[in-house]
Amino acid sequence: MSEPQTGTDRPLVVVTGASSGIGAASARALAADGWHPVLGARRADRLEEVAAEVGGTALTLDVTDPDSVAAFVAGVGDLVRGGQPLRGLVNNAGGAKGTETVMEADEDKWRWMWESNVLGTLRVTKGLLPMLIDSGDGHVVTITSIAGLEVYDGGSGYTAAKHAEGALHRTLRGELLGQPVRVTEIAPGAVETEFSLVRFGGDEERAAKVYQGIEPLTAGDVAEVVAFAMSRPSHVNLDTIVLKPRAQATGMRFHRET
Repeated sequence: MSEPQTGTDRPLVVVTGASSGIGAASARALAADGWHPVLGARRADRLEEVAAEVGGTALTLDVTDPDSVAAFVAGVGDLVRGGQPLRGLVNNAGGAKGTETVMEADEDKWRWMWESNVLGTLRVTKGLLPMLIDSGDGHVVTITSIAGLEVYDGGSGYTAAKHAEGALHRTLRGELLGQPVRVTEIAPGAVETEFSLVRFGGDEERAAKVYQGIEPLTAGDVAEVVAFAMSRPSHVNLDTIVLKPRAQATGMRFHRET
């Protein structure tokens, strides 16, 4: 992975799932705001490209693997000891697999969704919280989904995981009272990224139909909200931000142009 870029006065912000989509876009937006992104993801080649583009540091990370998370946290710790405080964490890694009903549920897909969305967020947050607190002005942003606020047919595995991730994140709000750490949940609706492609096992035609007839959010739209939340004064905590395309009312209700 890339050599740590120490000796700058930019505060560190960790972004997980940063090799593409919302994670990569968030790294770009935060770098433009004066942060030093520390990018974590499994796809090392794409991660290196984004890190080079934004002047950040790439560290391989698989949030479903406790050993990988431990090594990643240690790498961030090396940067902090080099003189750069860790002031930000954007929990973005996660995803969905399948649209089976409860009666047809695939436990392997459920297990992956819980590992990546819930336990992955737990592992990274738990590992980095001490450094965020020590910075004197930390901020945890978790990208959940409107699937963490509602349910829909065929989405039980993903909505269950996102509800759990949201509950984990919101619990921090009370547990960190009195500590110098802000906590923001960002819950997007339909965003056109690789999300649907992963969910449908690489079926490009099926993935494209999700966004047919609407103008979905882009990864950049969500990244701008991440950067805005993290640029507020230290005493301002934006607890929960929900954003959807204008053409979307709920997880399953859209106005589609024909």
